[in-house]
Amino acid sequence: MFGKVSSRLFAISLLALAAGCNKTDTGGAIDAGGSAAAPTPAVIQGTCPQVYLLDGTANYRTYAKGAKDDPTQIVFQASLADTTRQCIQSDSQLVMTVVVQGRVVSGPAGGPGTVNLPIRVAATDGENTLYSELTQFPVEIAAGAGASQFIFTKADIALPGGAGDFAKVYIGFDEGPASGKKKK
Repeated sequence: MFGKVSSRLFAISLLALAAGCNKTDTGGAIDAGGSAAAPTPAVIQGTCPQVYLLDGTANYRTYAKGAKDDPTQIVFQASLADTTRQCIQSDSQLVMTVVVQGRVVSGPAGGPGTVNLPIRVAATDGENTLYSELTQFPVEIAAGAGASQFIFTKADIALPGGAGDFAKVYIGFDEGPASGKKKK
């Protein structure tokens, strides 16, 4: 009997999970007063653009002043690993929140303290840049730890409506200029 109940709960859980991947429309809900509430934007995962880490931008190293490519002079190195995202669709735009998990490690020439990681989030639609922003993200390396994990979240990335079908979002380290937000 226990096996039948647990397999039914498992099947229901899978259905709920599958339903979570589809468009959720909460517009036109009735509030407690009986009148129609204002429509809220729909959360969309199925057409939310994929987030990509490129090999050349997923790792970052800094060296002691004057040193370059000398492993004994690394102050710290950082890497990005897992990503996720959420999209909310309105009539005119798709608003994304992207999250990336990373790790920073103190090198032989480094130590404890705060390091600033230059993380860029960019969205493209083929050759067109829909969004690009560079953020200096502070991460604390604790004394005696040598390494720290971090979570970087970028919210309110506004893309044109319908961009989810063709857009790609990239997250990576970027030492380039902090060219503010670009929107088309």
